[in-house]
Amino acid sequence: MAWKIARRELRGGLRGFRVLVACLALGVAAIAAVTSVRESISAGLDREGAALLGGDAELEFTYRFATKTERAWLEDNSLAVSEVTDFRSMVTRNDERALTQVKTVDDAYPLIGSVTLSPVMPLTQALDGENGMAGAVLDPMLFERLGLAIGDEIQIGSVPFIVMAELTNEPDNASVGFSLGPRSLVRTSALAASNLLSPGTLFETAYRLKLPAGTDLEQAKTTTQAALPDAAYRWRDARNGAPGMARFVERLGSFLVLVGLAGLAVGGVGVSSAVSAYLDRKTTIVATLKTLGADRATIFMVYAFQIGVLTSFAIAIGLVLGAAVPLMVAPIIESMLPVPAEISVYPQSLLEAAVYGALAAAIFVTWPLAKTEKIRPAALYRDSQLGLKGLPRWPYLIAISGMVAVLIALAVAFTDSPRLVLWSFFGLACAFALLVVCATLLRVLARWMAGRSFTKGRPYLRLALGSVGGPSGETLSVVLSLGLGLTVLSAVGQIDTNLRGAIANELPDVAPSYFVVDIQKDQIDGFTAQVAAHSGVKKFESAPMLRGIITKINGQDAKEVAGNHWVIRGDRGVTYSATKPENARITEGTWWAEDYDGEPQISFAAEEATEIGLSLGDTLTLNILGRDITSRITSFREVDFSGAGMGFVLSMNPAAIESAPHTYIATIYADQEAEAPLIRSLSKAYPNITTIRVRDAIDRVVAVMTSIAAATTLGALATLITGAVVLIGAAAAGEEKRRYEAAILKTLGASRLRVLWSFALRSLYMGLAAGAVAVGAGGLAGWAVTHFVMEASFTFEWRASLAIVLGGIGLTLCTSLWFSWRAMLSRPAGVLRSQD
Repeated sequence: MAWKIARRELRGGLRGFRVLVACLALGVAAIAAVTSVRESISAGLDREGAALLGGDAELEFTYRFATKTERAWLEDNSLAVSEVTDFRSMVTRNDERALTQVKTVDDAYPLIGSVTLSPVMPLTQALDGENGMAGAVLDPMLFERLGLAIGDEIQIGSVPFIVMAELTNEPDNASVGFSLGPRSLVRTSALAASNLLSPGTLFETAYRLKLPAGTDLEQAKTTTQAALPDAAYRWRDARNGAPGMARFVERLGSFLVLVGLAGLAVGGVGVSSAVSAYLDRKTTIVATLKTLGADRATIFMVYAFQIGVLTSFAIAIGLVLGAAVPLMVAPIIESMLPVPAEISVYPQSLLEAAVYGALAAAIFVTWPLAKTEKIRPAALYRDSQLGLKGLPRWPYLIAISGMVAVLIALAVAFTDSPRLVLWSFFGLACAFALLVVCATLLRVLARWMAGRSFTKGRPYLRLALGSVGGPSGETLSVVLSLGLGLTVLSAVGQIDTNLRGAIANELPDVAPSYFVVDIQKDQIDGFTAQVAAHSGVKKFESAPMLRGIITKINGQDAKEVAGNHWVIRGDRGVTYSATKPENARITEGTWWAEDYDGEPQISFAAEEATEIGLSLGDTLTLNILGRDITSRITSFREVDFSGAGMGFVLSMNPAAIESAPHTYIATIYADQEAEAPLIRSLSKAYPNITTIRVRDAIDRVVAVMTSIAAATTLGALATLITGAVVLIGAAAAGEEKRRYEAAILKTLGASRLRVLWSFALRSLYMGLAAGAVAVGAGGLAGWAVTHFVMEASFTFEWRASLAIVLGGIGLTLCTSLWFSWRAMLSRPAGVLRSQD
């Protein structure tokens, strides 16, 4: 019976449900598109994992080459081995210099994939060079920076090379991760006589392995660990050829899905408003059905069937759009990504989006549907609004709460960042609750102001306030839909502005002008004297530096004790000092004696020690250049990393490590006009050193953050567009009421201008309130992310906030006035006659 009645009512078409369909379709399409692109990238990474890695498996050593024994074992247990080194250096042409990320290779490179050069030639031919000079291939950006042409002579360190070609495609480039300079590619043997690859200098060596087809990579990893237990290498294989890129894509995709869910929440407000407006028009039908004996379950199912059919239709539209958009813009996506993407239709992504859409619709539809049971037969003879008030009964409230819990659980299950999901839902719930409270207070305040003396003689103002404060006004839907959209946009804007400010504005005031690395031990005295003699240098610091991996804590595997803490991931800088540095403040323990030569001791960064759970007397085992050194923690000290200067988590007594091969690192603080001549003179005296301009590094980070901000801002704008659709729907739903109200006012003598001004005032009031709440909620969310996640200082950005408030006012004005003007065009007689 319920289905028959529902089917008959559905014959009336989509009138009243266009907003429901549009909101759900937009939200589902956004999530489907984001998840489809994410799956496309993941599929591309899986398919091209070996090519991205440069082999089926890779062993990476820090600042050393494999020993003869290690190399022999690798060759015996693989079909082929390729040795690749990677480090930063300077490429020079006459007096021009540029930072470059150098990759040195052997004749076996690349094991998988191919290098593309311009002009086209084999890589071996390019690296052979001409006229007895080794060849180099360079990133096109280096050609631009140095004004190079094919055949020009350059130097990397002190080694001359002839430029043979531009590097247009590097198959394993995505496995490198973040770099500060464009790529240079040369043979390892060409640098054999330089200091660039000497023990202790800053370079990494990767051994790529080609394994027999069908090799169990997990078993290969286990076998290698058993055969080389003390080699201190990092293992990667084709299952995750570009782990950094995969993590980045997953995190960004998760965040954008959360933004999409925020859009669905905004759309849910529109869905709820559309259903409420539809049920308002059906009040007499519901009352008639009850008069004829229909129970509340039947009535609930009649409208649940109708809305369920329309919801399915909306979700289907959203899935089609979400699947089609990535396919249509596939060439653009592929050209923008540094990794391969296998653009296709992914059922799992579509299923995820459909589940989100169905749950969101069910949550927001159940609330107004549940209140149909409160409509009594008396509504046939009284106010047509009778019954659609108050809260649903407790079984419905429990059902809604359960669906919200399921939605959150699914979002957690679909992501690798459960804390981000939970905090995001908490923030969204707080914003939602705040906006509901705000809408309620606005109505109370409007009713109060409507009765004050200042509204006397201003009927248009009293009418506007009375409408906002009335029980059947659109205040709640407008404030919720617009407020949520603007809140997301405001939060993204505040985070983006503060992050850019922290990187681009705060650091240069305290940061050094240059970092200098790879200073040899026999160069540090002359280097120091030359820098100190320069009048433009304001401050200079240097320290010996080695790199080590913390492998054990108190004899246990470090990762088991410290988890995924950043100090344990990868290698860390290690320095030594006989005396406590002047700027070091010991928080616990004591520094070793100046002539101490007993058991190795460590001074550890206090904050990081607390995070890991270290105590005085704990032992750490560090692998430095393939050698394990077990040291005892004897002090904790404050280390400030915020100034971009030198800061070491680990400092040891000299006797423990000073005999190991190592280099020095330095920071130079200089006047801007003195930087260029100083660096030129240092480079001529010490061609092997690498200078890294801090401003360039900051600009590189800003460029990455700009790309992320662009993606998140687009997601926030999509949420705002959904909010605009909800606003249009709310205005359209209220058009009939505006037409009736305008007819009465015009009958009583009000001019069109005054009536329109009344409608405009209520829009101004609600838009201003929604924008103000969004600025506050978005600012609070921005502060929380900036302070707790990014651990940076927060400054409220008032210009963006002002734009958001004005945008809120503008949106409500435009949507309201458009439908108000349509209502004004109706003749009062016809409108009033239709209400009889």
